[in-house]
Amino acid sequence: MITSTLSRFVVETRTDEIPGAVFVAAQDALIDTLGVSLAGACEPAAEIAARWVEENGGRPRATLWGRAVRASAAEAAFANGISAHALDFDDSHPSARGHASASLIPAAVTAGEVVGASGREVLAAYAIGLEVAGKIGRIFGPGHLQRGWHPTASVGLIGSTAVAARLWGLEASQLERAWGLAGSQVGGLVRNFGTMTKPFHAGHAARSGLLSAWMAKQGFTADNAVFDDQGGVVAIYAGEDGEPATAVVGSLGKPWELLDPGNFVKRWPCCYSNHRALGGLYTLIEKHALHAEEITEVVVGFLPGGDRALVSRNPKTGLQGKFSIEYVIAAALLDGPITLGTFTDAMVQRAPVRALMQKVRRVGIPDDKVYSGIAGHNDIAVTTPRGCFELRAERVPGSPAWPMTAQDRLAKFRDCTQPALGPTGTVQLLDRLQRCHELADIREMTTATVPVHNSLKRTKLGTVPA
Repeated sequence: MITSTLSRFVVETRTDEIPGAVFVAAQDALIDTLGVSLAGACEPAAEIAARWVEENGGRPRATLWGRAVRASAAEAAFANGISAHALDFDDSHPSARGHASASLIPAAVTAGEVVGASGREVLAAYAIGLEVAGKIGRIFGPGHLQRGWHPTASVGLIGSTAVAARLWGLEASQLERAWGLAGSQVGGLVRNFGTMTKPFHAGHAARSGLLSAWMAKQGFTADNAVFDDQGGVVAIYAGEDGEPATAVVGSLGKPWELLDPGNFVKRWPCCYSNHRALGGLYTLIEKHALHAEEITEVVVGFLPGGDRALVSRNPKTGLQGKFSIEYVIAAALLDGPITLGTFTDAMVQRAPVRALMQKVRRVGIPDDKVYSGIAGHNDIAVTTPRGCFELRAERVPGSPAWPMTAQDRLAKFRDCTQPALGPTGTVQLLDRLQRCHELADIREMTTATVPVHNSLKRTKLGTVPA
C-alpha cells in the first residue's frame, strides 16, 4: 500500500539515520527560503495575507516573518508561504515538479515553533517532507502540470502534511487520515499564474497541511488510504507519464531527494521555465557582444510542455512578466541583469521593451516525450545584421550542473533580507540560520526574522467591510 509505506517512513525514520549531507542541503534551503520570504513580505499579495492574519489569526503562537505579528501556526504558515512564493524567487525541485520549499519550510518552521522543536528536528521534518513530495511528484509525472494543476499547491500540500505530522508526533494511522483530509483539499490551477493566486497556492498548501495534521491528531476521520486504488489522489491527479507508484515509494531515501536531484536555486526572480533559455542568452551576449538595438529576431525553442508555465505572451503587469519568455528575453537584452526591479508594471510597459518583445518568438522542438520547465533543453537563435548566433542550452542555472557559488547565494540572501531587517538584523538572522542544526529551540531563529523597527514598505490596501 502506497499510503502506509509513506506514513511509516515519515513517522519511523530516526533523525540520526538521516545523512549529514541531507542536513546541510536542508539548511541551505532554509536560508534561501527565509531570504526570499523576507523580500516577498512587502509584496501586495503578502500584505493582504498579513492583514487577513492580523484580523483573523487566532492565538499568537507563531511568527509572521518580517513583521511584529504572531498568529496561530496554520495562519502564520499561510502568510509565510505566500511571502516565500510572492516574488517567484524561491527554489524549485525537479521531482516535486515545483516550489516545494515555499510551502514545506513555512510548514516546518511554524509547526516547530509552536512546540519548541529543535532546529535539527525542523530540518529533519523538512527533509522527510521533501522526500514525500518528491516521490509524489514523480508518481504524478509531468502530465499533472500539463493538465493544468500546479504541483506547488498539490504536491506541496501532501509534503506539508507530512512535515507537520512529523513535528507534532502523529502516529502512522493518524498521518494516513491527515492525508485523507488533505486529499480533499488538493487544488491549484496553472491558469492563475501571473496573479497573486499563484503564491496563495504555496500559503494554502502550508496552512492546509498543518490543519490536516492537527485535525487528524484530534481524531478527525478521513479515508486512510488516499494514495491507493481507484478514486484516490494518484488515480485522479497523476498523468499517464507518471512513474510506477510501488517502485517509487520503494526508493524512499535511496537516494534522498535533497541530494539527488536536489533543489535548484534561482538566480533570477521569475518562473524557472525562463531560466535555462535566459542563461543561454547571457552566454551568447557575452560571447558575441550582442546589443539590443541590433536584434532582428530571437527564437526560443521549447520541448513539448517546456513552456506550459509561461502563460503570458504579451504581459501587461510585472507579475505577468515573470511568466513571459518574451518579456524576460527583451528585458535581459535591454537592461542586462534581471533583478527584483525588473518585474514592476512600469518596467513591463516601457515602449522599448514592448517593441523588442515583438521580435521574440517561441517555437516547438519536436519530441515524443513531455517535459517540465527545468527538464530537457532549449534552443536559442539570435539574428542580427552580423549573422545568426545559436546555442543549445542544456544546463539550468542554479542546478547542480550550473550551481550558484556559496558567495552568490549569500549575496542573494543579503540582497533579499537587508531591506526588511537592515544590515545588523541580516547578520543576526544569518548567524542563527547557519547554526540551525545546533539550536535547541527553533524560536531562537524565528525571533530574528522580526525587524527591530517595522521597516517593510507597506502597500496601500483597500478597505474590507467589517
